[in-house]
Amino acid sequence: MKKIVLFLSAAVFVTACNSSTEGDKATTTDAQTVASTEGDVFAIDSTTTVTWVGSKPVGDSHDGTFKVSEGSLTVKDNVLTAGNFAIDINSLNNLDLAGDADSKGKLEGHLKSADFFDVSKYPTAKFEITGVEVFVADSASKDLKIAGATHTIKGNLTLKDSTKNIAFPAKVAVTATKVTAVADFNIDRTLWGMNYKGPNNPQDWIINRNVNIKLNISATKK
Repeated sequence: MKKIVLFLSAAVFVTACNSSTEGDKATTTDAQTVASTEGDVFAIDSTTTVTWVGSKPVGDSHDGTFKVSEGSLTVKDNVLTAGNFAIDINSLNNLDLAGDADSKGKLEGHLKSADFFDVSKYPTAKFEITGVEVFVADSASKDLKIAGATHTIKGNLTLKDSTKNIAFPAKVAVTATKVTAVADFNIDRTLWGMNYKGPNNPQDWIINRNVNIKLNISATKK
């Protein structure tokens, strides 16, 4: 019986590690030097959205949004070169349980607790661009969630007390008065120390490590 339990636990663990929500894979490395902000400044506006999707190997998922509290993008010679924005973690809003106020409130409260974001200690997340490169298409480009990706954006993402550099494809457009950037990618939450009940806890295995993030950023020239 013990062998069966161990086998099932291992199977769940493998499934949890290998399953993922839909999205382009973000490459994650150590934090890098933030890009120079020399150039024209565009203030991120209220139409900017940050959407998240968390899931389980069995197929259940929840989705929602965060609000961006402040931020700006820098353009030099009509090219996006730098930028940063802050995410208000207290603004976490679940969407799929909107018709069930009790369940919605419980989920939001749990995600804000020390089990996950721990907003009482870490109310803000932050993203700072470290580099922007022209996107180079390869054999895997046909499977990108962001059709027509133009650039690879690299930046330091700070969640709780951890900062990691992530790189992901994005569709960027720059005009004289506006900058927009759209991306759809996955990150491994455990790399930022977000483990339910602690690292390697069996209760964490039933939650996919990959979380999907969708960015729809809009900024207007100051």
